[in-house]
Amino acid sequence: MNIQLHAVSKTFNDRQAPLTALAPLTLDVASGEFVCFIGPSGCGKTTLLRLVADQLSPTTGEILLDGVPPATARVRKAIGWMAQNPALLPWATVLENVRLPLRVNRQHRHAAPSPETLLAKMGLAEFAAARPGTLSGGMQQRVALARTLTSGAPLWLMDEPFAALDELTREILSDEVFRLWDSFHPTVLWVTHHIAEAVRLADRVVVLTARPGHIRAIVEIPLPRPRDETAPEVVAFIRRLRALLYDS
Repeated sequence: MNIQLHAVSKTFNDRQAPLTALAPLTLDVASGEFVCFIGPSGCGKTTLLRLVADQLSPTTGEILLDGVPPATARVRKAIGWMAQNPALLPWATVLENVRLPLRVNRQHRHAAPSPETLLAKMGLAEFAAARPGTLSGGMQQRVALARTLTSGAPLWLMDEPFAALDELTREILSDEVFRLWDSFHPTVLWVTHHIAEAVRLADRVVVLTARPGHIRAIVEIPLPRPRDETAPEVVAFIRRLRALLYDS
């Protein structure tokens, strides 16, 4: 799915004084591209995802997803969303949670692996009948990721999905995300505060300034995957992005 953002901004007026979270921002994302966003807290990263997801309306500018507004893409079930909180139904089994998008959208339009296949890919087949509360945080995020992919949506919007996880679990799940992305080739917009994670995953990293967020730099990461964080060329990109982030 191609994404076009043209002079998109967002100002919140539901408070004593207007708050501009996102300054006018223009960006094109190619179909199948993996783009990470980093920036200081409060710079509008999550706001940007919510605009693309049609959860918010822009104050100015235009957003097109394969040439149509986000509202049309949402109705077509073309957008997958995953956040830091896995938001699993505690009374439902793991398999029932993964099947949820298919139950909600009975007129499913996108090709996707079955929930059972996705659980197997996540290493969770033996936990299909378990309740989420019995799983570790990393396993719950695996379930949430499988649920996101069940819809087969060509666009994944990922809002710091691994922020609450320990370093080792984060790395393991990042590798799993890469393998899934490499298999299905969705377009991915990924928000993170973790610079190394951005370098490990992204085709391009967009660095946003402090609020109101605007693009300070776009850094291409033309390195073969998988990427080793200790490799000198990867470390060089991490240092470059850290310098841009601290100067933003």
